[in-house]
Amino acid sequence: MGNELKQLLVHADASPQFAQRLEFACRFAARHGAGITALYTSPSASEALPVASGMGPGLAVRRENAQDTELARARSVFEQLRPAGLPAGWAEIHEFPLAPAFAERALYADLLVLGQHGPGEGWSTLMPADFPETVIALSGRPALVLPYTSAKPGLPGNVVIAWKPTRGAARAVAAALPILRKASSVQILSWGVGDATAAGEGPDIVSYLKAHDIQAGWHRESAEPGNLGDVLLSRAFDLQADLLVMGCYGRARAYEWVLGGASRTVLKSMTLPVLMAH
Repeated sequence: MGNELKQLLVHADASPQFAQRLEFACRFAARHGAGITALYTSPSASEALPVASGMGPGLAVRRENAQDTELARARSVFEQLRPAGLPAGWAEIHEFPLAPAFAERALYADLLVLGQHGPGEGWSTLMPADFPETVIALSGRPALVLPYTSAKPGLPGNVVIAWKPTRGAARAVAAALPILRKASSVQILSWGVGDATAAGEGPDIVSYLKAHDIQAGWHRESAEPGNLGDVLLSRAFDLQADLLVMGCYGRARAYEWVLGGASRTVLKSMTLPVLMAH
């Protein structure tokens, strides 16, 4: 069976979490026989400071020096962590807004590796808070979002799928097929599935996965809880999952991306990698 994952796009920035994303992406790419591109997209810390009139040309010089330092730091991480023999490239974005520019280049990747927005203060909080979901929505590409933590995420072994019969969930599952084939356990969580599916009439998610040589257990409940995002994370923890697969739900409002409740909760509180698609 062919390998659908050939090219990963990793978000590179000036934060310490870039090393975590890159290291994970390299191990993941090696497992799937894929190549990676690290795409540097980062607002400078100096750009986050307001510009006061009359501060003089020295401020512009300091800003430029800070940007060069941040870029050099990220590039050094890339050169240190890229394994010998793994196809890996480096690219940079210097235009704004950041998310649309990144999404345009994401069109040429099979899977994105992004990071959860970090709490409190630090380099990662300079990125737009909605960067991951906006990139997913604008590009239409699936993304593996890593939690904001210093821990080293393991490669997916026990996978939980949050299933509902929607486009986003179906796209997420389809994108995850190469991962699911290599998983040691696949479990499906669903709430409020249709009567026909529950009664075993016609195709369902289990039969779809079986057609792709993937055996999965299915945990079905009739009513969807109001705090679905919290419940998903709790169940994933109980099942010892190291990857959650789900649709990224929301709607476009003018030029902003408005998340649904479950997606918003998961991206805010996640403690494991999450594969999302819209």
